Amino acid sequence: MDLRHLRYFLCVAEEMHFGRAALRLGISQPPLSQQIRALEEELGVQLFERTSRRVALTEVGRLFVPEAKATLVQAERAAQTARLAQMGQIGHLSLGFTASGPFVPRVAGALHTFRQSFPNVELTLLELGRDEQIDAVERRQLDVAIVRGFDQPYLPDGLISVPLIEEEMFLAIRQDHRLAQQSGNPSIEDLKGEPMVLYSAIIGAGFNEHFFALCETAGFRPIIAQEAGSLATLLGLVAAGFGATILAQSLTRLHIDNLAYRSLATPVISRLWLVHRHDLSPTSLMFKQRILAVDGDEESSPSTASIG
Repeated sequence: MDLRHLRYFLCVAEEMHFGRAALRLGISQPPLSQQIRALEEELGVQLFERTSRRVALTEVGRLFVPEAKATLVQAERAAQTARLAQMGQIGHLSLGFTASGPFVPRVAGALHTFRQSFPNVELTLLELGRDEQIDAVERRQLDVAIVRGFDQPYLPDGLISVPLIEEEMFLAIRQDHRLAQQSGNPSIEDLKGEPMVLYSAIIGAGFNEHFFALCETAGFRPIIAQEAGSLATLLGLVAAGFGATILAQSLTRLHIDNLAYRSLATPVISRLWLVHRHDLSPTSLMFKQRILAVDGDEESSPSTASIG
């Protein structure tokens, strides 16, 4: 059924005059009469009683009026929904991120801006390891992933990565540890013989391998005292004296009792990457535009967090 026929019908029903209705619609009267006839033939009913002096709705026509109005309202609602979805203003966005992601100003700023700009987009956030995120994006379980890696991540066909930020890695240790109290910044070589607390293999994918390689270059194999399944556990174990750990500068904003953060004598640079499919959804595109537009100056500034 042509929606234009419904609009013509309702206009005639309101005016009860074909001439006035045609004038209001901006068409001549004969085409209007033909369109109403076509609608009646399509429905197999008579909507108007016509005489040389008057036009009146039939009983069928009177019952058809509210239904025709409701159909036009719903059609406009559907069209508006499609337009908003195309602009990324409604819909769903599933976003994966590494544990340090929310502490990075660019990421936090993009999330805030996106929520403010698109309050009607349903946002699902998942904290996952690098490989889990990439697999979820490939399977279309995630729209966008924010992964950490020292190098550009290896991706399957159909996925691309965009660099977001670079930041130094810091050593996290108890305040009373010798490396926290020495005058100079500690080096990777200083970690020889020191117990280390690292993320589990799944969560620490990419980072753990790179850290092991740094240690091997320095001439030793690290001692892994404990593996942690979450950021809270990682920092808690370090603060409790189970060992030292290496983490991103953005995490040094966290205030943990008995925990000290020290930059490394030779900087170790980590990167955040935005990973998504080539065929971005409208909501994914809106998020990508915002995270790339956020001012990134703050990422390179030293942390001012005090240690409690």
